[in-house]
Formats: sequence, C-alpha cells, structure tokens
Amino acid sequence: MNINPIYYTLLEKPFFIDVRRIVSRQVLIHQLVTHSADRQDGTVLSERTPLAEAAMAVSAKGERKKGHWDDAPKDSVAVIPLKGDMIKQGTYCSYGTEELAALLMEAVQSPNIIGTVLDVDSGGGAVDAIWPLTEAIGKSQAQGKPVVASCDLCASAAYYVACHANRVMANNTLSSEFGSIGVMVQFADYQKYFEDMGIKVHTVYSDLSTYKNAPFEAAMKGDYKGLKDELLNPLARQFQQSVREHRQQLDEKAEGLLQGRMFFARDAVRVGLADATGTMDDAVEEVRRLSADMQLRRLSNE
Repeated sequence: MNINPIYYTLLEKPFFIDVRRIVSRQVLIHQLVTHSADRQDGTVLSERTPLAEAAMAVSAKGERKKGHWDDAPKDSVAVIPLKGDMIKQGTYCSYGTEELAALLMEAVQSPNIIGTVLDVDSGGGAVDAIWPLTEAIGKSQAQGKPVVASCDLCASAAYYVACHANRVMANNTLSSEFGSIGVMVQFADYQKYFEDMGIKVHTVYSDLSTYKNAPFEAAMKGDYKGLKDELLNPLARQFQQSVREHRQQLDEKAEGLLQGRMFFARDAVRVGLADATGTMDDAVEEVRRLSADMQLRRLSNE
C-alpha cells in the first residue's frame, strides 16, 4: 500500500484547514507517522469506495444512477463528492482532488451531463489540493455546464473551491457551516527528542544559499515573522482576494468574515458566503435552472 502522498502532505504542506480537523486527527496522524496505522484488518485505514460508485448522475425524472457518465440518461446532473480532508493525490483510502477534477472533466465532456453538483462535506486540506478542482470548475462553466456546491461542512480549502461554483448552497440549517478563510502551518520540533536519543543533527548551508529555508530555520528558534511574511500571509491574501472576486455580495463588515470565522447556514447566507439553503434535490434543480439560463443566453448571443 502506497500512502507516501499522505506523509508528504502532512509533514510538508501548508494547509487551508479548520484547526478542529487537525486536533481531532492528532492520534491518527501519529499512527500514520509511526506506521501503527498500517493494519491489515483495516481498523484505521480502510480501502476507499471506487470513485464510480461514490459519484452518481441524477436524471430529469429524479432517477439516480452510478457508473460512467455516458451510461446516464440524457440531461442528467452529475453529483461528485468532495468529502473529508483534501489532498492533491489519491491514496488507497482517500480520493485526491486530481481524481475528482478528472471525474468532473469527464462530466463536462459527456453529452448526457448538463452540469454538476459538488457534494461538499470537508474542513479543508492542503493548499495544493485546491487548484485541480477550481480549474475544472472554470472549464465546466466555460462549456455552459454550471456547478453548484451543496454543502454541509465547507471550511477553508473546501470553501476556496466552493466559492468558484455558480451557486453555494447549505444543504441543511442545523450542521452546515462555512468559512475558516485562513491559512496555517503546523510542524513539530524533534530536536530534543533526537538529542535524548544521543543523536545530534547538523544542518549546513552553502555560503551562496543564505536565504534557503531561512523562514523555517527562524521559526524553529521561535521567530515566526519570516514564515508569516513569506508563506502564510501571501497565501491568506490570495485566499481573501479569491473569495472577494467570486462572492461579490460579501458583507465585509461582518466580524471575522475573511479572518477565519465560521458561520452556520443562515448566517452564512446573511453575510454572503452562501446563496441559499436547500436539499440535494434543490441543488440538482438549481443546476437545471442555471443550465437553461446559460443556454438561453448563448442562443440570444448567436
């Protein structure tokens, strides 16, 4: 089983993620790093459901069908899951956003699919997991196939993706949350651990490489300014700007809106993070409405 992308992502990448997701997974992260999660009985790591079974197409009559988009009835809406912690590359136990983006592009290319519902229940994830999906959403929209995000938990990197959709909907008014617009990095300092084991680590840089890893070296000594200035703050500004561009009804007077605060469904609609509340069926119907509007606009421009 190859889970190297998980190790690489956990240990090396900056995150757009709701910190509650990290706190709740600290034991699992420790097990992954120490290999104690690699158990044959699947207690901690379980094999994922095939992606073709996780996604589905909803026909004009409301029939739900799993399998390849080309087997779906004409004028169907694709439903693609974005669930759990986001990483770019897929693994034995989770989908990567590269795979989800490829599935979305197959829906774009299928003559039977008129648009997509992105079924979101995610607290975010690695920064590099965002681009594949936002790019695929843009290509879908350019082909006249709208994307609606139907969300339960939609935080941080997941919101970064969802805000690119034509519409953002809360799929319930009890647990749906939106926000956590911010960026963080977390790392462990193993220096004392190694020293207690009698291991001394030496890090030597070339005289011509004075800036190499400088923010991280300073952070290891407790000085976080360089890490914030060169990594975290630029990413946070980019995140904020992307939300502003795609959610033009934002109430930026709402306290903490672009600084990491979370909002439940009704408040999310009020401050402009979401457009409406509604079920998955409502999201499917919204795709149909948007698709019809796009077709009318295209015909009127010809």
